[in-house]
Amino acid sequence: MEERFDAVVVGMGPGGEVAASLLLDAGLRVAVVERELIGGECGYWACIPSKTLLRPLEAAAEAAGVAGLDRPAPDWPAMRDYRDTMIRHLNDSKQVAGYTDRGAAVYKGAARVVGRDPWVVEVEGRRLRADNVVVATGSAAARPPIEGLEEVELWTNRQATTLEEIPERAVVVGGSAVGVEMGQFLARMGCEVTLVQRSGALMNREEPRVGELAAELLRSDGVVVRTGAEPRRALRRGRDSVLELADGSSVVGDVVLLAAGRVPRVGELGLEGVGVDTGGAGLAVDERCRVAPGLWAVGDVTGTAMFTHVAKYQARVAAANILGRDRTADYTGVPRVVFSDPEIAAVGLTAEQARARGLDVVAAEVDLPAGLARPWTYETAPTGRLGVLADRGGRVLVGAWAVAPLAGEWIHTAALAIREGIGVDRLRDSVAQFPTYSEGYLLAVEALDM
Repeated sequence: MEERFDAVVVGMGPGGEVAASLLLDAGLRVAVVERELIGGECGYWACIPSKTLLRPLEAAAEAAGVAGLDRPAPDWPAMRDYRDTMIRHLNDSKQVAGYTDRGAAVYKGAARVVGRDPWVVEVEGRRLRADNVVVATGSAAARPPIEGLEEVELWTNRQATTLEEIPERAVVVGGSAVGVEMGQFLARMGCEVTLVQRSGALMNREEPRVGELAAELLRSDGVVVRTGAEPRRALRRGRDSVLELADGSSVVGDVVLLAAGRVPRVGELGLEGVGVDTGGAGLAVDERCRVAPGLWAVGDVTGTAMFTHVAKYQARVAAANILGRDRTADYTGVPRVVFSDPEIAAVGLTAEQARARGLDVVAAEVDLPAGLARPWTYETAPTGRLGVLADRGGRVLVGAWAVAPLAGEWIHTAALAIREGIGVDRLRDSVAQFPTYSEGYLLAVEALDM
């Protein structure tokens, strides 16, 4: 059976949902295809459940640091119940009904692209023909080449964010966002956590200073952080899940949590059979999020800045082009946030990246409690660092980072400055609300030696 549509959206995570919604709003006949749950990885197994679980422990730590308050004890059953509410008890029936009511044809199942000119998508025996196909199939947890992983109690972000009971011991493999966030969560819930990172620093795609501060905050919560530690082999020893490391030592837990990045989910679509190259790190898209005429890709499947906010942005770009409104993507100034406590936020280039582009850069780092009132009104023993990076020649910011409370909110000051090329001199002349963490940017840009 074959049906005709203006557009077929394959994968209904945040990127797919935004694309489908915009096309439906424009009056197109749209089919949406989802192999699991409408809402995707972010809504059920990543961003939403992880931040929901992290918040009570963050609030408890905030209370402990505020004059006149005591630290409340976490109520795990209540936390778990609210998490389940937020992830809709892994039930997307309301989402399916919502899209159906808006006029979309909803298909549940794995999709394969079986034809082009026009494009044909096959799902559960049905053939969907359309001039435009938007691929938004997301990514899966990377599986490092560690021998014997099948022998141990293995978790990815999915098991970690939907857990029913807190393990006594956990080994976390990887020191980026998932590793830092879930490592801190488990530790604050009383789990003995060991984090092993192959490279010499956590958050190794950020400035080295960010990784140092991330390690400090994890260690302050009791996490054993081992950098420069390469897992070679996993094995079961009784009830223990054991990782043997390259240096001959080993680490032991009840579970092993893989937090070593994500890989685009491309291989199941059959695109090679219709002449689309899928051999790179995701589907290669042009500046309009186009893979080929009438074929578009958004989100993690593109391998471009694997963040929910980027997926939603790319969806807006792709939808605009499908609707005949020429629009190109610009990834300048995309913020990156780890929702640890305190939060870790960054935007723009690192010094190494900037120098590789031939820029003459100057950096400054400031201690926020030393120069601001806001940290002291926020907590009694405040911490917080802010760093900025500027191009001497252009006299503009090209990078910034912060490890401080609510950094994910006020990193957008730097994000806007970098994206719009607001000069350092203009930033020095800005007027920031008192008392706020955002005032820190004045301290930082004034400290730049330029």
